[in-house]
Amino acid sequence: MGTINLAHIFSATLVLLSIIDIVGSVPIILDFRAKGKEVNALKATIYSTILMVGFYYGGNWILNVFNCNIQSFAAAGGFLLFLMALEMILDVEIFKNNAPSGGATLVPLVFPLLAGAGVLTTLISLKAMYDDINIFIALAINMLWVYIVIRSTDRVQHLLGEAGIYFSRKFFGIILLAMSVKMMTENIAKLF
Repeated sequence: MGTINLAHIFSATLVLLSIIDIVGSVPIILDFRAKGKEVNALKATIYSTILMVGFYYGGNWILNVFNCNIQSFAAAGGFLLFLMALEMILDVEIFKNNAPSGGATLVPLVFPLLAGAGVLTTLISLKAMYDDINIFIALAINMLWVYIVIRSTDRVQHLLGEAGIYFSRKFFGIILLAMSVKMMTENIAKLF
């Protein structure tokens, strides 16, 4: 499981916070509610956590099936995070959300917004860099934050306002960009 390292917890927390971007999803959640779709904060948090932890442990098996090592996957994950950071910073849409309509809690909130490809890739990428215990503490912090934000989306919107939500998206986009470069360079170096 490894040893607890506060710097690693902080770093992993920021990476997950940036990629999950629950504050940036507040307008989407508010739109669901405006359309009469129920968003259950507890269910969304539990389902997302189960999906993330399941992929965290099953991801290596999947990589083995495709004969891919963790460093290659982490470098590719860093590139994916790089593109997602560009979306956040430049206000462009690179990844399309073509999820089928249905329950707002499971689809599209849990997947792909909270536990989408970017988050799952990030977890595997972080596994190449940090001990499990540090990642799980960071994940727990993030899921608590997800629950709090979903539970109080109206208050968050009122507190931050449109400008605050816009600023937080840009701020976390820059952090995510820096972390993606770090993930790519560290893991590409390990490959060679």
